[in-house]
Amino acid sequence: MNKPSDTQSIETVSLWVNGRKQATASSRLGEVTNPATGAVTRRVPFCNRADIDAAVAAAQAAFPKWRDTPPLRRARVMQKFLQLLQANQKDLARLVSEEHGKTLPDATGSVQRGIEVVEFACGVPHLLKGEYSEDVGTGVDCHTVRQPVGVCAGITPFNFPVMVPLWMFPVAIACGNTFVLKPSEKVPSASMRMAELAKDAGLPDGVLNVVHGDKEAVDAILNHPGINAVSFVGSTPIAKYIYETCAKNGKRVQALGGAKNHAVVLPDADLEFAADALIGAAYGSAGERCMAISAVVAVGAAADPLVALLRKKAEAIVIGAGDKEGVDMGPLVTRQHRDKVTGYIDQGVKEGAKLVVDGRGQKVPGYEGGFFLGTTLFDHVTPEMKIYQDEIFGPVLAVLRAKTLEDGIALVNRNPYANGTAIFTESGGAARRFENEIQVGMVGVNVPIPVPVAFFSFGGWKNSLFGDLHVHGVEGVKFYTRTKVITSRWPHQDTPAPGFNMPTLG
Repeated sequence: MNKPSDTQSIETVSLWVNGRKQATASSRLGEVTNPATGAVTRRVPFCNRADIDAAVAAAQAAFPKWRDTPPLRRARVMQKFLQLLQANQKDLARLVSEEHGKTLPDATGSVQRGIEVVEFACGVPHLLKGEYSEDVGTGVDCHTVRQPVGVCAGITPFNFPVMVPLWMFPVAIACGNTFVLKPSEKVPSASMRMAELAKDAGLPDGVLNVVHGDKEAVDAILNHPGINAVSFVGSTPIAKYIYETCAKNGKRVQALGGAKNHAVVLPDADLEFAADALIGAAYGSAGERCMAISAVVAVGAAADPLVALLRKKAEAIVIGAGDKEGVDMGPLVTRQHRDKVTGYIDQGVKEGAKLVVDGRGQKVPGYEGGFFLGTTLFDHVTPEMKIYQDEIFGPVLAVLRAKTLEDGIALVNRNPYANGTAIFTESGGAARRFENEIQVGMVGVNVPIPVPVAFFSFGGWKNSLFGDLHVHGVEGVKFYTRTKVITSRWPHQDTPAPGFNMPTLG
């Protein structure tokens, strides 16, 4: 962990506990960098157990009153929060671009997708309604209620500093829970700003808390007896660890892991349209998306013309600082990650894949210290290669070839990841077969990044999800509530007293 050269001139990000900024109890600090310049812009505290204890204590203290607040009043706070997010969307996007590196239009779009989840959360009272059945037995009625689970926590990744936190805490809070958010230590500022906006919207102190840090902070969250549910988005190894640790500690958990998203392109597809879509899906946000297309399965005669189009379009992408006009793709988030992705390109060449476009050695004038990597395109990739097996999380697109649609489906289904996939075709029959047979959680038909809208739920299958419920949408409401079933009887004086036998619905 490097130390800034001039610690006096660099801001240290605070924690947000009990409705105000708080200093950390920890002596450990990390660095936040601007990926376009490589410059250290902020320091971020690496919270210890005492910091997590303080945040959880604030959330526990706020929970009873917030739980008992009528759902409509909670929804009104969400409505004001929504308005403030909309008014501050550009500022939030600038924070995202500054700390993550993605272009301003891309950052603005990601903030908008998060805002749409808040729009959904404003309608949560309708989804909190239970069910009622009269006279399930003689003089016996039965009904259900949905109640909040308590203190919830969210552990979010670096690639969507606004969108992914908004997948979690607005739904949880609208359902009556309190929340402890730990954003990625690489991109802490947007979460702090959202906490301020939530307070301005009328959210009571302690309902939303923000902590920062690395594995020490994560482990303190996972093992804290005061936290009842944990949501996570990140890599598969960490998702599995979080799932296992939470299950061991009796916590409810949804842990979304990594991905290797495939797009199957059939010969009958509009190849120009498909290539444009795939370029955006592969290289948008420098490939640092869990829903990025990183593998194209070119079927039959589609392969050669598709690769030619992909090469032409990949080479035309403008690379530069994310806040500059006309830039298509910004830098990667850190120097270490850029070097890791470069290593995968080296590995692909050694494994015998055909390097069609080489992004190594990318230079951007005026930004020589930035973490830039150009677009990279491989052809004739096989399933045995590391560049296919691993989630690279960078601007690297691999083209595999299949003879038939059946072969393409089988290839996708053999992959251990199952987050998102897409098919490009003009055949309704082929599309219908694909969506029925593919073993993947989110499917696009001529849509390269099939991220569901906010009132549907986001989540994959297999090694891309650990837990039973996806995030946001109706499944998010189910995750952040528990169902209680109440059976009642109001006896009259002539009602027979209960006996010793098992009661039946007679």
